[in-house]
Amino acid sequence: MTTFRSIKDTPREEFIAAGTAACAGCGGLEIIRLANKVLGEKVVYVNAAGCFTMLALYPFTPFRGSFLYTTMGSAPAGAQGVRDALDILRSKGRLATEDDLQVVVLAGDGSTYDIALSSTSGTLFRDLDYWYICYDNEAYGNTGVHQSSSTPLAAKTATTQSGVALSDAPYGRKDIFEIWRAHRPPYIATVSGAYPVDLMRKFEEAKQFHGPKMFLASAPCPTGWHFDPAKTNRYAKLEVECGLFPLKKAIHGEVTHTLVKNKWRPVEDYLRGQGRYAHLFEPVRQDEAIRTLQSGVDQYWNQYRDKGAPK
Repeated sequence: MTTFRSIKDTPREEFIAAGTAACAGCGGLEIIRLANKVLGEKVVYVNAAGCFTMLALYPFTPFRGSFLYTTMGSAPAGAQGVRDALDILRSKGRLATEDDLQVVVLAGDGSTYDIALSSTSGTLFRDLDYWYICYDNEAYGNTGVHQSSSTPLAAKTATTQSGVALSDAPYGRKDIFEIWRAHRPPYIATVSGAYPVDLMRKFEEAKQFHGPKMFLASAPCPTGWHFDPAKTNRYAKLEVECGLFPLKKAIHGEVTHTLVKNKWRPVEDYLRGQGRYAHLFEPVRQDEAIRTLQSGVDQYWNQYRDKGAPK
């Protein structure tokens, strides 16, 4: 891949207008902004009810492409209908190949991990040719920041005021990357707005594949995570540098990490400053909880190295 060799290769053209109704510092919005620089304007966005529903308030939308709003559990089903309709128009000669549109689902972790998982599974099983972008802010953000199955252990939400305990999530977060990979789609990737070149290279690379192209995006949320909106990029970068959000891709099931370090920063560097983790440090430091989070990261990367990956 040579299209995006450095940040200087980022296209100047913008496909999302400024001044949206998204929260200040929304990490997910930066993901969509960068992704659209690769996808272009010939796009139909199928939105699952959630934070990004606020981006398009009828009759206005900041997107250059079309926007379809669906319920929280039916965005992938909506994408199936749109893709089928476009294919029928093409087969009848009513839509030229050069005028065809890409179908892109925009969904949060609540829809992706929970409510729409069955309809997503159906599209993966049917090998639907579409893009799926999950902006993962690790909670049901649009309904008051409630716990989702993506919420990390110890994180405080509206429904876990003392932080997510093992009794709330006995097996930790769902591993949606592996759930997707079990369906054997042609392309899956994790992306972060703090690593724009990695993100754009992955979207460009995915263009060559027919079928589901799945993206799990780190989406730091100042509103739900309780930090200064000016620090969104800082926490996006720390989430990766502390080993909590591995940057990787799976092409036809074969996983490759696109960023590997010999030594990751301590998880504590990421936890500090976020209001959702403030109880781990004050009034009494919760060393056991911090060690548990660090242990989870260490275990992941030790397993990666045990499989023969470069150290």
